[in-house]
Order: sequence, then C-alpha cells, then structure tokens
Amino acid sequence: MISDQDAADSPDGDYLRHVRRDERLADKVADLLTKAILSGQLAAGDRLPPERMLGDRFGVSRTVIREAIRSLAAKGMVEVRSGSGTVVARVGAGSVAETMRLYLRGASIEHDLIDEVRTMVEVHVAGVAAERATEADLAGLRCAVHDAEFHRCIARATHNPLYLVVLDAVCEPIETVRHGTLCPPVGPAAAVDGHRRILERVVCQDPDGAREAMRVHLVNSRRAWEQLVEVRRGSELDPAE
Repeated sequence: MISDQDAADSPDGDYLRHVRRDERLADKVADLLTKAILSGQLAAGDRLPPERMLGDRFGVSRTVIREAIRSLAAKGMVEVRSGSGTVVARVGAGSVAETMRLYLRGASIEHDLIDEVRTMVEVHVAGVAAERATEADLAGLRCAVHDAEFHRCIARATHNPLYLVVLDAVCEPIETVRHGTLCPPVGPAAAVDGHRRILERVVCQDPDGAREAMRVHLVNSRRAWEQLVEVRRGSELDPAE
C-alpha cells in the first residue's frame, strides 16, 4: 500500500492511489482525476473505471466517488452517460465560455462591471486585429459590418483563440444592450457607422486608430442603450400611453 505522504508527493505517478484523510475526500478524488485529465493520463473519450474499482483504488466509498464525479461533470470535464459509464469530455472553447456565462449569471454581477471588462477586452482586441488581420479576415469583417457578429470577427482576426473565448463569455449578459442599440427608436445606422470606422483602421493597419475607434463605438453604443432605456421608461410612466 502507498503511504499517504507518498501519495501526496507523487503528482506524476498513478492517479489511482489512496487519498489523504485530512482533506474532504470527494474534493481530493476530484483533484486527482482532474490532474490525470490535464496531464493526459486520461484522454478525451476515455472511460473511467467503474465506481467500485475507483473506490477500491482510492481507498474511499462509492458515495465519495459519486460526489467527485458529480463535481467533475458540473465543470464539464466528464460526461455521465446512462448505461455506459463516465467518459472524459472533450473540453472546447464553447464549453469554457459556457462555464463563464453560467458564473456571470449565477454570481449576479452588475452589468456595469461586465461592460467594463468587455470594453477593456474589445478595445485591446481591435488594436491586435489591426496588426494581424489577413486579407481573408478583412473580407469577413466587410461581410459582417452590418451585424453584431462583427465583434467576433474582430476577435478572430487576432488569431488568438483566447480573445474569442473571453468575448463569447461576456457577450451574453450584454447582448440585450447590444440589440437595444440596433432596434428602434435608436436605429442601426450609428452602430454600423462605428463598425465601418473600426474596419477602416484595421484595413490601414493602424492599431492606435483601431483601439480609439472601438472605444468610441462602445461608448456610443452604451449611450444609445441608456437613451433607449429612458425612452421606454418614460413611455411606461406616461399615463396617456
């Protein structure tokens, strides 16, 4: 039997080993399984051993194993399939963004704070896109200039997939705001004009100009949304309505 101290000091060894009793057992089991997945010992599509075997190898009860598996499933790291056991999930950009979206919704973070992060990311991303955009990227931006998808195209033009993951994560909470600026009575013209100015600076490979154009566009979008809110609020309060 491997001692508790040996188990704690052997991160590169067999992940199936007895866990220390001075920590919450389910958390420790989940941590060992997570390390096995991240290190490649368990690859996407691999099936985990049965609960009884896991319990014997870790030296814990099947109840602890079930709790650890539930924890990993909630994080999107494994999939529990009825009749076929537990399989290591293929973690992609979409699942990462979805986890972040769930956090933002569950944590009830104020819109202003989310908008602050979005602005910081998008302004920087516009500058990077101006430095790295290819002709194919520019063609995509021209096609999307009339659509909210334009912002995702800017992120893709950086050729850094992490920017798109972050942008997708924070977009959902502010999607209503963005759509509001594209609907009457504000109209889409101002938003499209902002996109065109950003595109112009990206085409000219002007990072500073692209960042400033994005900053102005986001400020104008926020103001347009605030005006829309005021108009709707006034209509609700107007007794003649």
